Amino acid sequence: MGTADSTGEAERLAALLSTLKERSGLSYGALGKRLHLSASTLHRYCNGDAVPADFAPLNRFARLCRATPEELVEVHRRWILADAAREQRGKGAGGTAGGAAPAADPGTPADPPDADDTPKSPDTPETQETQETQETPDSPSVPRPRPRRRLILAATAGVIAVAATAALLVGRLVDDGAGAGAGQAAGAARGPVASPEAAESPSPSPSGSASGKPSASPSPSGTPGASPGSPADGKPAAPAPTGVPFHASVRAHAWENQCSQRYLVDREPDAVRPPPVEQDAPAWVAAMGAVSADEQVVEVTLQGKGSETVVLQALHVRVVRTGEPLPWTDYGTGVGCGGGVALRTFDVDLDQGSPAARAAEGQRPFPYKISESDPEMFRVTAHTGGRDVSWYLEVEWSSGERQGVFRVDDRGRPFRTSASAGRPAYDYPPGASEWSEHQPG
Repeated sequence: MGTADSTGEAERLAALLSTLKERSGLSYGALGKRLHLSASTLHRYCNGDAVPADFAPLNRFARLCRATPEELVEVHRRWILADAAREQRGKGAGGTAGGAAPAADPGTPADPPDADDTPKSPDTPETQETQETQETPDSPSVPRPRPRRRLILAATAGVIAVAATAALLVGRLVDDGAGAGAGQAAGAARGPVASPEAAESPSPSPSGSASGKPSASPSPSGTPGASPGSPADGKPAAPAPTGVPFHASVRAHAWENQCSQRYLVDREPDAVRPPPVEQDAPAWVAAMGAVSADEQVVEVTLQGKGSETVVLQALHVRVVRTGEPLPWTDYGTGVGCGGGVALRTFDVDLDQGSPAARAAEGQRPFPYKISESDPEMFRVTAHTGGRDVSWYLEVEWSSGERQGVFRVDDRGRPFRTSASAGRPAYDYPPGASEWSEHQPG
C-alpha cells in the first residue's frame, strides 16, 4: 500500500477524532488527564501524525467525548484501516524514500497490542535480509577471482530445472487426459459435501501480550469435482484456497467505562492488586485468576484477507459448563465515573436454557458481509444473575463454494462469567491506596 493510502486512512481517522474532541468542548490537557495520556500524544492522534498500536486509548477517548454508538463503531473501523495501512506500508517500503506512513505512537501506555485489537495476516512471510560486502573506492585494487564456477553451476541447475518441469508437465497432461472422464463422473456422483463443524480445531497459542487471538474451526468445504490442483483445458489449476478467509481480533475484556466492570477473585483484599485500566485488564485477570462478575463484554472484529467477499451467516453461543456461582469476593474497577454510552450490539442471557445472541434495539441481525476494505465489529454483552457459566461464540461463514465455522474464545479457552449476588464487594476509590468495602448507591 502506498504512502498516500496509509496517510489517507490516518487522516480520515484523525478527522473523526478531531470532530469528537471539538464537540466535547474539552482541551487536550483536560482529556489527557482523564485518559492518563499526554496532551501532545492526543494532539498527534487528532492531527493524523500518529496512529496508536492499541485501540483502547481511542475507545476511551471517544467515550469521554460522548460519542454515539454509531460513532464508536466508526472510530473502531477507521482505526483498523489506518493501522493495517501503516503496517502494510512498513512491510512494503522498509524505510525507503518517498514519505513515511504515520507511526505507532510510542507514548501510548500499552501492553503489547490486544486483540483485542489489531487483525494481522498469519500468511505474510517474514522479510529476509541479505548483506553484501562492497568495495570502497579508496581500497587497494586487489585482483579477485571471477565466480566462473558459480555461474556454470547456476546455469546447469537452471537447465535441469526447466527440463524436469517440462517432463513433469507432459506426464501430467497425458495422465489427466486418460482419466478425465472417470474423475468427472465420480465428482458428479458424489455431489457437494457438507462440512462438519469440528473438522479442524487448532487453538493458536497467544503471543506474549494478551492478544485475545481466537481459536479457529474453519471446516472449509467445496464442490469435490476434480481434485484440487487438477488441470483444466490442459492447464494446471490453482490449488484450492484453505483456511479461514478473514482475520479476527478479540477483546475478551471490553468495558463500558472505567467503572463498569467487576471481577470475582478468590483472594483477600490485601492480596489483590489495584484495579487496572481497560487495556491492562487481560494481564490483571490472568495474574489474579479473576472471573467476570455478572456481565462480560466481548468485542469481535472480523476483516477479510483480500478482495473476495465473506458472508457471515450467523452468530451462535455455545455453553461448555454451568454451575453454582463462585463463592469469591467481588472487586470493582473504579468508582465515580458517572454514566457512559451503552453499546450493546448483541445481548446474551446466559441463564437461559439455550443462550442465543440477540440483536439489540437498532442493531440489524445476521447475515453480514466483510472484505479487506469493509471490516465489521461486533460487541457481545453476556450476563448471568445466578450461575457460573463457561461459554464461547461460533461464527458461521461462507465465501464462494467454501463454508465453515469459526470459534471465538479467550485465547483458546472459553469465556467465563459468574454471578456475584450476596458476595462481599470492594472498591478502589480514586487516590486510595487500598481496597475498601463497596458502598451501594
